[in-house]
Amino acid sequence: MKKVKIAILISIVLIGGIVLVSLWANLRERKASEAVEKLPKVSTGGADMRLEKIRFVEDKHGQKTWELEANSVQQYQDQNIMVLEDVKVTFYTKEGRTLFLTGKQGKVYQDSKNVELVGNVVLTSSDGYQLKTHSVSYRHLGKIVSTSDPVEIEGEQLRLTGKGMWVDMEAKTFKILSQVKTQLRARKKV
Repeated sequence: MKKVKIAILISIVLIGGIVLVSLWANLRERKASEAVEKLPKVSTGGADMRLEKIRFVEDKHGQKTWELEANSVQQYQDQNIMVLEDVKVTFYTKEGRTLFLTGKQGKVYQDSKNVELVGNVVLTSSDGYQLKTHSVSYRHLGKIVSTSDPVEIEGEQLRLTGKGMWVDMEAKTFKILSQVKTQLRARKKV
């Protein structure tokens, strides 16, 4: 039972990382065809382009794979960076699960395909698991998702906390780096 719970937690973190990669790749390819609720406004903050109240949707083979909403997106072409504010991403898995990822600010480094999400980062699964931290980084070259911040993973029967997290998406390994504490709860009877 313990292995199943750990496997579910690892799956949640891996799916979150995969989503960040998909987000980066599809944002770049789908700019021209994405639904935008407002026309771009002239930026006063040095950005080359700024969009407000955006919503991107990816559809593969007639199935929605993810949706991204943000209060704003700023493109900085000289730095090859996109900055997203108040990010909300919904992922739809082939298995029928839904994952919700939120954060205050996201950065997509277009040349390296690296992604950072900062500020009240929360990943919630439709089956009741939730991961909370301050920030996560995805390094595309090594397919690594990591944070040095405190991490909390919680489900109906499990609560796991620690400092720092490292996920190797290729090897499908997941580590909490230090100060790990696990609480198991009795299953609620109906």
